[in-house]
Amino acid sequence: MIVFFFLMIALVVVVAAVTLAVIGGGSEAVLPEAEPDRVADGLPETRPVVRADIDALRLPVAPRGYRMAEVDDVLERLAAELAERDARIAQLTAAAAPADAAPADAPGHVDLSKGGER
Repeated sequence: MIVFFFLMIALVVVVAAVTLAVIGGGSEAVLPEAEPDRVADGLPETRPVVRADIDALRLPVAPRGYRMAEVDDVLERLAAELAERDARIAQLTAAAAPADAAPADAPGHVDLSKGGER
């Protein structure tokens, strides 16, 4: 009978200790916040993304498919880089357009159709 009471007291003590550990003993959390289990996207940070980078890119698979947040991050970065390239191409195209018309407006060129002399 004494063994039974001893086991009951031990069981109550263990349950109480586990309950306090789970609930937390005060204002501090028992376990620290978990870091997200995300990996770097594998795209280069110091240079523009090239086709080989996209071909080599492998996104980690989660138990139920791809992690949507990681896929969204990679697609957002690719979209930003493409938009930056499109803007740069438009800028260079606009800068090259007046250069194509420059020989007709070059100094020393006289338009004879307007009655100018050469």
